[in-house]
Amino acid sequence: MSAASAPTWADYRGSIGDRSSLFAALAQRWPIERALYPGSYLDLSPSTAIPDVIYADLDKRAARYFSTDGLPESELAAAPAARPAWEPRVSFLHADYRSPMPVDDGSVNLLISLYAGLVWDHCSRYLAWGGLLLANTSHGDASVAALDPRLDLVATVHHRGDTYRLDEQRLGDYLVPKKPESADADLIRQGGRGIAYTRTAFAYVFRFTPGA
Repeated sequence: MSAASAPTWADYRGSIGDRSSLFAALAQRWPIERALYPGSYLDLSPSTAIPDVIYADLDKRAARYFSTDGLPESELAAAPAARPAWEPRVSFLHADYRSPMPVDDGSVNLLISLYAGLVWDHCSRYLAWGGLLLANTSHGDASVAALDPRLDLVATVHHRGDTYRLDEQRLGDYLVPKKPESADADLIRQGGRGIAYTRTAFAYVFRFTPGA
């Protein structure tokens, strides 16, 4: 299959929307130098705002895309988001994040979990103290994270179309289960989906401070 006929970020962006403003908001609010994005598929949006991003996915199409000379970089250059002043560092691991990956423990400032399963359970080791976890509840990751005493909710994420914003107000109103008995991490893992809350957001931002 030629590079021209292979799936690209532009194709994927057309189906999921452009998340660039989400990562711009995160990078403007907190100093994020390096991120890890398990289950990324072709979503390059973090690299529009974060200097060093490690993408990881088992999909062969993702591996082909990231190995095509110059394609990810050319797509970043042509992205709708403003071109960063620095040269993005993009790396890819054709790997199952549920197994150990060649990433140093505590070496990333942001761990991204969007529609990719229980990333937090398997990848918390890579997040630095004080780093951030961005997660949604699609496969239960944010629901499990909300029950982890090492994590504190610091912002919610909301969006309309391709415009994302962070909200740091009234955080206590979020992640309140409609059924208190459903807030059981093992049950959430078994079910593979998030639980129902009284107030919801697209995603949640947690700060990792074990032992604090």
